[in-house]
Amino acid sequence: MRGQFIRRLCAGALLLLIVAGVAGLGMVPQAEAKTSVQTKVTSTGSGQVVVIPLHGTVDSVMHTFMKRAFQEAEALQAEAVVIEMDTPGGRLDSASKIGQLIADSPLRTIVFVHGKAASAGSYIALNADEIAMAPGSAIGSAAIVNGNHELVEDPKLIAMWISLMQGAAEKNGRDGLIAKAMVDVKNKIELPSINKTKQSGEVLSMNTKEALKAGYAEYEASSVDHVLQQAQINNPQIMPIDMQVSEQLAIYLTNPIIATILLFIGIAGVAIELIVPGFGVPGILGIAGFALYFFGAYVAGLAGMETIVLFIIGLLLLALELFVPSFGILGILGGASLITGVVRAAYDTSNALLSLGIAFVAAIAVVIVVARIFKHKGIWNKFILKDKLTTEAGYVSHLNEETLLHQIGVALTALRPAGTAMFGERKVDVVTDGTFIDKDKSVEVIQVEGVRVVVREAVNHHEQK
Repeated sequence: MRGQFIRRLCAGALLLLIVAGVAGLGMVPQAEAKTSVQTKVTSTGSGQVVVIPLHGTVDSVMHTFMKRAFQEAEALQAEAVVIEMDTPGGRLDSASKIGQLIADSPLRTIVFVHGKAASAGSYIALNADEIAMAPGSAIGSAAIVNGNHELVEDPKLIAMWISLMQGAAEKNGRDGLIAKAMVDVKNKIELPSINKTKQSGEVLSMNTKEALKAGYAEYEASSVDHVLQQAQINNPQIMPIDMQVSEQLAIYLTNPIIATILLFIGIAGVAIELIVPGFGVPGILGIAGFALYFFGAYVAGLAGMETIVLFIIGLLLLALELFVPSFGILGILGGASLITGVVRAAYDTSNALLSLGIAFVAAIAVVIVVARIFKHKGIWNKFILKDKLTTEAGYVSHLNEETLLHQIGVALTALRPAGTAMFGERKVDVVTDGTFIDKDKSVEVIQVEGVRVVVREAVNHHEQK
């Protein structure tokens, strides 16, 4: 049973490594970071236009996808890259990376806002060479909020974000005050370029007409074809680059709620397989839960192979703790390695610890219930002696010598005072009451105390030969 479990655990570890390898298939290797601003290529003459969708929340998976898409566009020597945007915003760090990616690209970049370019999306848009907006679209409203959509009041973070927004705007010849008004909630800001005043307690958001007037959009367009027509790109060969299935899956797998559920399945499944071995299904589900958790993190660029290997080492050390006496050392090292692997594979350390804590508590509750139901099959039974040496089973603590009381036998040896006597066909170790009795004399049992049989020389009996 123990060997079977170890084989399963090793197979699961191999599965985690294979999953990580599969996740990397088809992913373009990451390019080296650029250390200097590159000159934009105004036209390559290829006629190829790469269209990249940027829909939904801006996060680490979006950054990984955009990085791959730009690498493919540069490999194709595209004449232009059109980013079709509709986003409510997202993480500032991911937006910053995507914005820098666009700014550093040697290709002509156009963001086509078809819906919203809110919050982090507005920063990404401002890094493009040109902005086009569909009628009814909006750009701006970039105040920093937390996960509960509450305003963040950290002055350092706000100042940094204002600087980034203004820098992105001014780099492409746009009014930096407008970018500041999109972020700054507290201050009143006069905006003469659009004859508007942003009041305290508000943030600026502009519709298509206002953005065109403010120079925050070059074109008003109803479609990508219309954008390219106004951008004077003739006879374009449009080449869309969409998210791969692995990237789409990673968006859901890296969601904090889904990640917590996967950790719960992983912890509960492996723990149940450890303490109640033989089922197989909990172990498979547990390994699958961990595999999906790390798969999403790997595709999102949050976890490398070293993180997955660290987690696997932790899992193996915890398993060895059950079979190898280590005074808890293996368990402590395994737990630390496992927790470190999980946290390193998450976007945010505090969220990762919270998810891990919730998953652990919930898993413990399930494991306790399962352990009670299947207590007769638990691994602890390997360490408990369950056989009982009962009288009903034919076991006695010592021979019952009470039946020898008053029986007559023959001394097989001289009793001085201990020796051996024969009673019928049975040899018994005996002791006299203090006298010496010669060999072959008749003896009578006068007292039995446990296994101590006391005899004296028999009177009025013939000696038995």
